[in-house]
Amino acid sequence: MAQQTKSVLIIGAGLGSLASALRLSSRGYKVTILEKHHQAGGRLNQIKKDGFTFDTGPSFFSMSYEFDELFRDCGIENPLQMHELNPVYGVYFSDREKPFLIHKNLKKLAAEFEEIEPNFIRKALGYLEQAKHLFHDTEHVVVKRNYNSLIEYAAALTRVPLKHSPLLFRSMWTELERHFDSEEVKIIFSLVAFFLGATPFDTPAVYSLLNYTELQHDGYWNIKGGMYQIVHTMLGLLEERGVAIHYNTEIQAAVTNGKQLDGFLDQNGKHWQADLYISNSDAAAFRGRILNRAKFNTKKLDKMDWTLAPFTIYLGVKGKIPDLYHHTYFLGDNFKEYADKIFKTSVSPDKPYYYVNVSSKSNPQCAPPDCENLFILCPVPDLRYKPDWSDREKLADNILEDLSKRINYDLVGNTVTRTIWDPIEWQDKFHLYRGSGLGLAHGLNQVAAMRPKNKDEQFNNLYYVGASTVPGTGLPIVVISSKLVLERIEKEHPCQLTPFVPTAKTISDSDSHSPVEKEVIEPLA
Repeated sequence: MAQQTKSVLIIGAGLGSLASALRLSSRGYKVTILEKHHQAGGRLNQIKKDGFTFDTGPSFFSMSYEFDELFRDCGIENPLQMHELNPVYGVYFSDREKPFLIHKNLKKLAAEFEEIEPNFIRKALGYLEQAKHLFHDTEHVVVKRNYNSLIEYAAALTRVPLKHSPLLFRSMWTELERHFDSEEVKIIFSLVAFFLGATPFDTPAVYSLLNYTELQHDGYWNIKGGMYQIVHTMLGLLEERGVAIHYNTEIQAAVTNGKQLDGFLDQNGKHWQADLYISNSDAAAFRGRILNRAKFNTKKLDKMDWTLAPFTIYLGVKGKIPDLYHHTYFLGDNFKEYADKIFKTSVSPDKPYYYVNVSSKSNPQCAPPDCENLFILCPVPDLRYKPDWSDREKLADNILEDLSKRINYDLVGNTVTRTIWDPIEWQDKFHLYRGSGLGLAHGLNQVAAMRPKNKDEQFNNLYYVGASTVPGTGLPIVVISSKLVLERIEKEHPCQLTPFVPTAKTISDSDSHSPVEKEVIEPLA
């Protein structure tokens, strides 16, 4: 009996796409990737300018073992050179000259807080022990599982111990108030809420489990050579497996044939076809923009909860800066007021809160000798609330002036290169809906089975991977997303083929698929 393979076309070359392609190609599927830009990575990308190298988006990650699982699943020993960040990060407050250094070692962390939080170790152990049990009791119910219906999800939730149920009805801030007295300690522990696209005042206390992941479970990690090495390494493995990647190719419409998706049209009208399709574009916005689904039209998308938009500055400077760590938060003195306003204001913040990553601290090759590369991220409202970014230069100047004062270093006077991406650019570069940096937020109405599914509702050969489908946002979570979509595809469209044979075939963008007359779904404006 002849062996049969199946072809898979993946839209987008972000981490979800690359991880899915690696898993599928290792099992004999013939994979092709279409990428809008000239290079892969999506938000996990890279800028090279004036001798400096900048990671454009993620600058660290937790749950490093998910990368081990990915490569092991594909028969590979993890080739990434990962190193743990220590301290995990630093936090500057406006009324304090020195930062609080956040260590996984609770004795060292207690020393940081000894003047503001008596008996910190006892309090932290109680808080983190609760978060630990919550993490492990829900990991395989909410995060690492596919659901076919809300009923199936509800049934699974009954297996979560009832002791965790009060955390559903308390905010993260309220839970922190039950354990700690110091305002600074509560603020520092609550910073993880912003990763979910919300403030700690309206984030359910169940997400306290993230404090466990950063301070006890696995910590935060970086990659030797910069975060883009993840992409570079995976591209090499995909090339060995014969995966074709076509750059400068943007999908603009879908072609259908009844309940089957029959391909996509790119910006040049070229018809791309395969047996199966995976979208690594935003799972909610793609359904509206390309598939024209009424449930995901602009009006309904705008009513969903989205994460904050990024305002980013990529700054190369002369000199070494001793008071900056691999990543550091810079906060003001009005945390609650700031948090209440930041999501829906139509103006740039006067005293912005921001995060600074200096990857040259861990990877000196990312900057010329005696220089530093700074990646500055200021969370701002998405384009629903602030569509006008004509004040971008003013906001950047404001941030750099404030940062220069806090670290006692003239960043402006020592600037070698400066690049700014505002939410409009993030939206246009990566099809991020309204410029939302991490896709859909993670309120309880937008998690697990409540999130856009990774299997299309109409077409039985279309799937989704990435931050806005299950399980959610974050590098290790997107890696898990690739595993979940693989499980569906292997069950529903198995491929009977021996393991791959590495090839060095050069892929040409002049290759074409024969056009056929099918229904074309007109994309939303």
